[in-house]
Amino acid sequence: MAKQIEGVYESILECARKEFLEKGYMDASLRTIASEAGTSTNSIYVRFKDKEGLFAAIVEPVSEEFLSRCLEVQETFHGFDSEIQRREVGQYSGNAMLDMVDYIYEHMDEFRLLLDASYGTRFHNFVDQLVELEEEYTWKWLEATGSRLEAEGEMTKEFYHIMVTAYFEGIFEVVRHKMGREDAKKYVAMMGKYHHAGFMAIVGEQALED
Repeated sequence: MAKQIEGVYESILECARKEFLEKGYMDASLRTIASEAGTSTNSIYVRFKDKEGLFAAIVEPVSEEFLSRCLEVQETFHGFDSEIQRREVGQYSGNAMLDMVDYIYEHMDEFRLLLDASYGTRFHNFVDQLVELEEEYTWKWLEATGSRLEAEGEMTKEFYHIMVTAYFEGIFEVVRHKMGREDAKKYVAMMGKYHHAGFMAIVGEQALED
């Protein structure tokens, strides 16, 4: 087995990141990446198996860590007693999302790739995974607090799916607009309050009053 040249792996990743950011996954060229990295396409195949394997090497550590952090936040909150869950849901979720913004800004390129350059890969459903997680734990919260799943026939799973999707897409607009971190935190905080107020108006304020 031929010995791999030191530094080539890192060079390929750096050049691939640039190519994927500029052209997206579908239009990115392994030939261009190899040329920019001073190596061959075969060298890429040996190290990453294929084009998606190369894309995954860049984004998967970040996507998995972000999803893991979101799950940890949900699990921690779900472990609180029902009274705390009723009282603190808005504040807790708002603070958690601001922490997530910091993580996003520490890995901005990876999130740009996940959001707008991942079509054609298994990472294209990244936002859908976040929505699914949020939906799952919202139903757990409704059950734990005795809130209504469908207040006067208005709060359906279909409706909530649309709203949560819009919420996450709104959060990620700060990435797409390349907003500064502090402005992003301000807008995400406002979106959280807006989303929570609408949610509580539909599921019923009795969740806080019972």
